[in-house]
Amino acid sequence: MSERTKGPSIKDVAEYAGVSPKTVSRVHNGERWVREEVREKVLAAIKALNYRPNAAARSLSGSRSYLLGLVLDNPGSHYAGDVQLGALQRSRLRGCHLVVEPIDIKSASWKTELVASVTALRLDGVLLTPPLSDNGEVLKVLEDLDVPYVRISPDHDPDRSPFVHIDERAAAYEMTTYLLDRGHTDIGFIRGQATHSSARLRFEGFQAALAERGLAPRAEWIVDGGFQFPSGQDAARTLLDRDERPTAIFAANDAMAFGAIVAAAKLGIAVPGELSVVGFDDAPAAQIYSPGLTTIRQPVAEMGALAVDLLLSPPDGEGAVNDHCLAHGLIERDSVAPRANA
Repeated sequence: MSERTKGPSIKDVAEYAGVSPKTVSRVHNGERWVREEVREKVLAAIKALNYRPNAAARSLSGSRSYLLGLVLDNPGSHYAGDVQLGALQRSRLRGCHLVVEPIDIKSASWKTELVASVTALRLDGVLLTPPLSDNGEVLKVLEDLDVPYVRISPDHDPDRSPFVHIDERAAAYEMTTYLLDRGHTDIGFIRGQATHSSARLRFEGFQAALAERGLAPRAEWIVDGGFQFPSGQDAARTLLDRDERPTAIFAANDAMAFGAIVAAAKLGIAVPGELSVVGFDDAPAAQIYSPGLTTIRQPVAEMGALAVDLLLSPPDGEGAVNDHCLAHGLIERDSVAPRANA
């Protein structure tokens, strides 16, 4: 490789991948008419050589900025962190930079701030996480600016843009069935934040699994939470600090499940000996928490990466598919035990 101190060139990448420099350029530019096997060879070469194109020079030669925006409302959550990680890694492979733009939809100035960010940075496209992916005002701002966007886990307007998701209703159904198969018919449910479509879909899956067994959720065992640890702790205390309590709790995300486990410990209730607890997301802490949390794995980082691919190489033409559904998985750990005397 010539001039090693300057790093690999586009010609080096092309030689490594066995393609022309023009093909490397087309992959970087996110052009659609590149065969997938060729695209993967180029991306593998970029990664192997640690190739970094000069974004500033490229932006001077055309209208693109090679900047993508990740717009989210809760940048401190593990969910946001996983989306950011997947999107960041894929953006680098595709020759772009990722800019994280938190917005507070409750702020009176959010719209002005979003417009200013998008226009000042000349973003080539935007990734939207829930609940912003279902916010009609946010979508209209981007559409008025003529900025392409890809949504993660939206609930409405499937034809409005490409989007990435899992089948959250089916995943919650599977987890509820898992508890039922272990004899738990008295199950409490901690719902998520009402503005998130996932809160509704996960609860629907829970209800559907119960109904299939001829059961119905008990109203006093359904408690609202906010997808945060404290709300899970408070909700679980409501469920458990009573004479008649459920034998299992299904929390609509892992943070609330952790809160439920802590609440049970403070009340002297052993998990899983006296109470089984399950969550949703497979947060990193689910593996190291004691007991390890049984949960639904949502491939959040992969969703962020695929959203970048869809943004740079969007579906095109008649019959193009907007809906990209990834597989989930039920991860068994130590927070569930068969119901005693079941």
